[in-house]
Amino acid sequence: MDAVVVQDLIKIYGKDDVRAVDNVSFSVKPGELFGLIGPDGAGKTSIFRMLTTLLLPDGGSATVDGYDIVKDYKYIRNTVGYMPGRFSLYQDLTIEENLTFFATVFGTSIEENYHLIKDIYVQIERFKDRRAGKLSGGMKQKLALCCALIHKPTVLFLDEPTTGVDPVSRKEFWEMLKRLKQEGITIVVSTPYMDEATMCDRIALIQSGKILSIERPEVIVNAYADQLYAVKADHMYSLLKALNRFDHTINSYAYGEYAHASFRGPATEHEVVEFLTSQGLANIEMHRIAPTIEDCFIKLLKNS
Repeated sequence: MDAVVVQDLIKIYGKDDVRAVDNVSFSVKPGELFGLIGPDGAGKTSIFRMLTTLLLPDGGSATVDGYDIVKDYKYIRNTVGYMPGRFSLYQDLTIEENLTFFATVFGTSIEENYHLIKDIYVQIERFKDRRAGKLSGGMKQKLALCCALIHKPTVLFLDEPTTGVDPVSRKEFWEMLKRLKQEGITIVVSTPYMDEATMCDRIALIQSGKILSIERPEVIVNAYADQLYAVKADHMYSLLKALNRFDHTINSYAYGEYAHASFRGPATEHEVVEFLTSQGLANIEMHRIAPTIEDCFIKLLKNS
């Protein structure tokens, strides 16, 4: 039995009937690290809130550990762990007091499931008497994860857990998730950071409430059919305009200091550079590159 099953889930907001979640379907295997990847406003948080029984769906159905998210909400609340995107622990309580409180709520103790949080807790233990509101972003993240794990959940939902956290803490966090996966916990995580997609076993790319693709990250990348190039010139805006004017351009967009672009055959690198030069651009660089998840996401958006 799959740990999470989502079937045609719908969530509608406001008088304008905005579909934040539009007939979304996916499943998560037991022990899997599954990623919901998409920008802000894509519908990730709405999906998480429905799966953790905080929101009622307006259509479709879903189960967590075989329990229906509407009928069996009490069972789900006792068996899942949830870490919302915004830090939601008690700011005036210390680290130790927050952890003890959540353990008590679930009828357990810190000692009983200490093995699950040990690797995380030892990093913040020396600050256990510090109030949660005074912690850094990375420490708040670790405390929130400890509180979500203290009752030994079967499924752990993490909604954008690394947003606003420094790169070192982000890396440490994903290392923690790998260790938790070895404990047999099913992990469903959402993130707007495309580079984090490769840390997951499988991912669902989502935009405007719709799923664009569900697969292993490497399968999505390998399915990118066009040859991709990184192109650079002295003026990015002029470069993008010129690439859009080139007859053989399939797609082009800014990506850091380069533009990423793909072209229809029989266009060659020499022809592209020659055309860009004729458009008044200078210091042109162009080379082939391997696509990233973000490149795949942009292509899926264009084709959807």
